[in-house]
Amino acid sequence: MSLSELQHFVHAELLDGGGWNVDEIVTALRDIREQSLEGRQRLSNPPKLPSRKALQEIVEGLTAALFPNRLVSPDLAKGGVDYFVGHTLDVALRKLLLQLQRELLFSSKVETNLPAVRDRAAEIAVNFAQELPAIRVLLESDIEAAYQGDPAAQSVDEVLVCYPGIVANIHYRLAHVLFSQGARLIARMISEIAHSVTGIDIHPGASIGESFFIDHGTGVVIGETAIIGNRVRLYQAVTLGAKRFPTDENGNLIKGNARHPIVEDDVVVYAGATILGRVTIGRGSVIGGNVWLTRSVPPCSNISQAQVRHELFDGGAGI
Repeated sequence: MSLSELQHFVHAELLDGGGWNVDEIVTALRDIREQSLEGRQRLSNPPKLPSRKALQEIVEGLTAALFPNRLVSPDLAKGGVDYFVGHTLDVALRKLLLQLQRELLFSSKVETNLPAVRDRAAEIAVNFAQELPAIRVLLESDIEAAYQGDPAAQSVDEVLVCYPGIVANIHYRLAHVLFSQGARLIARMISEIAHSVTGIDIHPGASIGESFFIDHGTGVVIGETAIIGNRVRLYQAVTLGAKRFPTDENGNLIKGNARHPIVEDDVVVYAGATILGRVTIGRGSVIGGNVWLTRSVPPCSNISQAQVRHELFDGGAGI
């Protein structure tokens, strides 16, 4: 039998269902799902999770509404900007409302009062919408910080459309407000969308001040309880992480405790630096590249690696 004849035979067998054993696989997958639901004490027919695709569309719409003059078609007439912003916001917020309802239904472990869920989702959406002007101001400060902090930047417009740090900041600023309002799953999903695109991992629970600049960015990690002041600059592969993970008497991780660094105003952290634990980096400090830091440092500190020793070992040199 030739190769082409063999391929045709295999294809025919699969089409007939002889090669997949689909019925057995479907049954096994159903059994695993049911066991998982029982283990998590969830409903037998749980609501759907929020949609990652829908959240991507929501963020894109919100971003266009925040920066219509820079990110929308140049054919948009000046007199039509407000109409575009209003329409785009309305569409994005309606989509967000549906995703909020999904999260609230999914996170409930018992049968839920649907009208109450709708009311709570609407409350979160309205509160979020009211914060959009403040988010826009913060993002403008981030963009200006990037432009002023990078000699390669030719304009603030270039920063907005080219810099991964700004993409991550936009997602973070939106997600942080949702996280603060209680929509924690949606906030995490929005942050992870940015993480997958930029390589920058900012937990939406972190608190970050104005004029925040991440240069290059790939590999940056900022933990949930990190607190970052104003005018802070981070370079690629910086980690603001936890030093240890305490457990309770049953060996389960204790969630939500303050375990990430506090970085005060006007701090610069260079590439590859790792800062772990609930330590404080004092205002105006500079943390050098590849530094491993697990202690607090006072304001205006300059922390670098220990000096590398170069020594010729003649005849063993005592070793």
